[in-house]
Amino acid sequence: MDIQQILTRLPQRYPFLLVDRILEIIPGERIVGFKNVAIDEPFFAGHFPGNPVMPGGLVVEAMVQVAAILVSFRPDIEDRLIYLANLERVRFRRAVRPGDRLITTVVALRGKGPFGKAQVTATVEGMVVAEGIVTYGLVTVDRATPANR
Repeated sequence: MDIQQILTRLPQRYPFLLVDRILEIIPGERIVGFKNVAIDEPFFAGHFPGNPVMPGGLVVEAMVQVAAILVSFRPDIEDRLIYLANLERVRFRRAVRPGDRLITTVVALRGKGPFGKAQVTATVEGMVVAEGIVTYGLVTVDRATPANR
């Protein structure tokens, strides 16, 4: 999937869209995607000057966004948004820096009803930088209702 196809599956937009491409997908089972981490990312201006490191929360968000793309292939997804419900056993192993390609692999663990779980692993150059288990929830959206209510 290229960026145009990703934009049809995720509501996030720049600067909060943290997936550049999907390399492989087996709907309902597994997905692999990546984010090219560039020095001009807005967060590097303050995290940390002189020693730029991608914030751990954004590494998790990148992994969750790849997981959301996998979930978006569920047949019962129509008129629902995918929200992060829980994080378990998240561990950060290495720093992510400008120039890195952050590759996320997601394996579905459970996905029936309004909640599901997935194992997420992020790597850079074959080395694990973060991993954990995410639980997501599906929330029905009334598209006629303004988002600010």
